Amino acid sequence: MTTTYGTLHGKVALVTGGSRGIGAATALRLAREGADVALTYVHGKEAAEEVVRAVEALGRRAVALRADAGDADEAQGAVARAAEALGGLDVLVNNAGIGVLGPLEGLSLTDVDRVLAVNVRGVFLTSRAAAARMDAGGRIITIGTCMTQRVPGPGGTLYATSKSALIGLTKALARELGPRGITANIVHPGPIDTDMNPADGPFASGQAAMTALGRFGTADEVASTVAYLAVADYVTGTEFAVDGGHAA
Repeated sequence: MTTTYGTLHGKVALVTGGSRGIGAATALRLAREGADVALTYVHGKEAAEEVVRAVEALGRRAVALRADAGDADEAQGAVARAAEALGGLDVLVNNAGIGVLGPLEGLSLTDVDRVLAVNVRGVFLTSRAAAARMDAGGRIITIGTCMTQRVPGPGGTLYATSKSALIGLTKALARELGPRGITANIVHPGPIDTDMNPADGPFASGQAAMTALGRFGTADEVASTVAYLAVADYVTGTEFAVDGGHAA
C-alpha cells in the first residue's frame, strides 16, 4: 500500500467521535496508512459500524465502542477498551466534541456543564489514560476549531472557551510527555463540509466568505493533517490551522 506521509503499519489508533464527519474521515485515513482503528460513538451506532466495515475492507482491524465523552468513566474507559480489543494504543485522536452556540445570556448552566464535560474534561481524561498506555512514538492529536484563532461574530462564547482550553492542554502535554517520546498537537478546522455544517447549508455562504480561499474545506483535508501528525517525530506542542485562511 502506498502511503502519503509515512507508515502506520502495526500501529493502533483510537478516534473519538469517529462515526461521521471529520472523525470518520480520520479513521479511514489512518487505516489507509496502515493502522488498526478503534472509534467511539454515542448515538450513531449504524454509522459507526459502517466505518468499521470500511476500515476492514482496507484490510485493517476495527472496532466501534459506545462511549460518551461527557461521562468521566466512559471517556477514560474507552482507551482501555480500545487497547484491549486491538492490542495496544499508539495514536489518540481527540475528535469527539459538541457545540452549543447562542447569546451569552441564553446559555444555561446545563449547557455550560455539558460542553465543558465533553470538550475539556473528556479530552483531558482520555489523553491521560492514553498517555499511560503509550510507548515512545505515541501521538496525541486533538481537534480544536478556527474559533480559537478568530471569533467572527457573537454566539460562540461557550464553544470558543471550551476549545481554547485544549490549546493549553496540548502544550502542557507536549512538555510533560516529550521526555517519553510522545507528541501532542492540535488541529484547528475552519468551515468543513459535514452533515452538521453542510457547504450548501443556510449559513454556508457567510462562513465561506470569511476564508481566504472562499470555500468550505473537506473532512479529508483535515484527516490528511492528522495523518501527518500521526507519523511526525519532531513536531509537538503545535497548533495547525486547516481553515482556508479563516484566521489570516
